[in-house]
Amino acid sequence: MTQEGTHIPVLLEPVVEALAPTDGRVYIDGTYGGGGYSRAVMAVADCTVLAVDRDPDAMQRAWDHAGKDPRLKPAPGRFGELDLAARAAGHEYVDGVMLDLGVSSYQIDQAERGFSFMRDGPLDMRMEQHGPSAADAVNLLSEKDLASIFHFYGEEPASRRIAKFIVKRRDEEKFTRTLDLANLIESSVGGRRGKKTHPATRVFQALRLYVNDELGELVRALVASEEIITSGGRLVVVTFHSLEDRIVKTFLRERGGAMGGGSRHAPEAPAGKSPTFELVARKAIDPTDEEVAGNPRSRSSKLRWAIRTDAPTWGEKSGLNSRIPSLDVLEALLAE
Repeated sequence: MTQEGTHIPVLLEPVVEALAPTDGRVYIDGTYGGGGYSRAVMAVADCTVLAVDRDPDAMQRAWDHAGKDPRLKPAPGRFGELDLAARAAGHEYVDGVMLDLGVSSYQIDQAERGFSFMRDGPLDMRMEQHGPSAADAVNLLSEKDLASIFHFYGEEPASRRIAKFIVKRRDEEKFTRTLDLANLIESSVGGRRGKKTHPATRVFQALRLYVNDELGELVRALVASEEIITSGGRLVVVTFHSLEDRIVKTFLRERGGAMGGGSRHAPEAPAGKSPTFELVARKAIDPTDEEVAGNPRSRSSKLRWAIRTDAPTWGEKSGLNSRIPSLDVLEALLAE
């Protein structure tokens, strides 16, 4: 299966195998991106795929692809609301959901989107291309809030020091460019000093996750998937770092807890709750050495999947750190 452009879908064959697409069924690609998963699924089954994405550029690709294959149905929106997208398209239930989390190659490779410090561009990072940007967060949030974001979302050990340097510098000149911020972060921690990764890597990850509320979207998407997937349908999720994987693993083990009668690894469900997912495998699927060699961006990816049971949904789940400032805080600062 060839893919257009520079975008290479991660764990493509395991994703399609886990979803197990069948003729006549309906599936959701909750993070359409370049459409690699959707096209692969439609290549092995005569099915319908709802293409959901909040990035206008990704949705333009979906409309272009839909013009070539009418089985693809573009459904603009956030994947945290994929249940609403399905119903708006006339589907009360679907037969599977696939999610490829994180930022796409298209977004990283476009300097003007501001996702990467490898290319100088505006400090943006907004997937929807509207709302508060990374520059807004860096220039307006308090030193304490910035440190919390860097620590929680980026797992950055020097979070407080970096936040202090940022606030001191912005009082003299605001941040507007990616390389400007990356250079400040590098100098704040004393340079690279033999590090394999750039010192700004964790901070840029944290800002992207915060500005797009990616972990909140993930939690909402998992709950929405539980609501919208029919009995026997599949939920397939590819994560790229520990925070995402922890949320997915915890959700699936919790919602599939009673399978096998309960154990140290999969405790029984709470009283009155029947498991909504059957866990086929406890361990995540990792990319092969061959895939990592051909696509280095796949090296940290993990695939987890489960089969929907016929049990009633459990409902909402938060699971996020309440100490992290919400986007409402930033929006209020912008309104002042």
